[in-house]
Amino acid sequence: MPRLRHTKPAMNPRIAAATLATLAWVALLLQLFLSLRLSLANGNGIVHGLWIFLAYFTVLSNLLVAVVATRGALAADGGRDARWRGGAVTAIVLVGLGYHVLLRNIWDPQGAQWLADVLLHYAVPLAALLWWLALPPQHRIAGNTPLRWLAWPALYAVYALVRGKLDGFYPYPFIDVTALGLPRVLLNAAGLLLVFALATWLLRALAHWRQRTA
Repeated sequence: MPRLRHTKPAMNPRIAAATLATLAWVALLLQLFLSLRLSLANGNGIVHGLWIFLAYFTVLSNLLVAVVATRGALAADGGRDARWRGGAVTAIVLVGLGYHVLLRNIWDPQGAQWLADVLLHYAVPLAALLWWLALPPQHRIAGNTPLRWLAWPALYAVYALVRGKLDGFYPYPFIDVTALGLPRVLLNAAGLLLVFALATWLLRALAHWRQRTA
């Protein structure tokens, strides 16, 4: 197998990671503020607002990106070979695609909520994908690594269904057990997991292509 050439990247990897981390943290803090404000306005309190905030795959995946990118900003290599980098990028890219295809037409956010919406669903996913392409991993990604990345959506599916069983709130219509029934929801979850699996392999292929062309 030919050895990869490690050339000096066009941008500073630590600065790139820090920029993405800052964008993700700003998006999360803005949405947290809006969620807590809405909960207080409805008389539900801060704890309830935080509970709802943490129900969404969008929020949790943005949080994963923020943590991975923050750790990258503190690492000597900018986190290019961080173990969960690929999983975080895959998750957030699918957040953006899923929102644009399935969810953007079911509500009409305004003002600050519109800004939070754009940051969480478009700005962070696009920035994360550019981070992956501009600064691909320095080493080849093992063939079984994408399978590990599937743990993130699988764990979220279990988490969302358990939460919904406890309080009756399902953050997305395609996992609403009360409306669709458990068999249909499990089928939807399996389909989404398959899409995620295909996306992880595509991201791996893109990384190897960029390694060859960098």
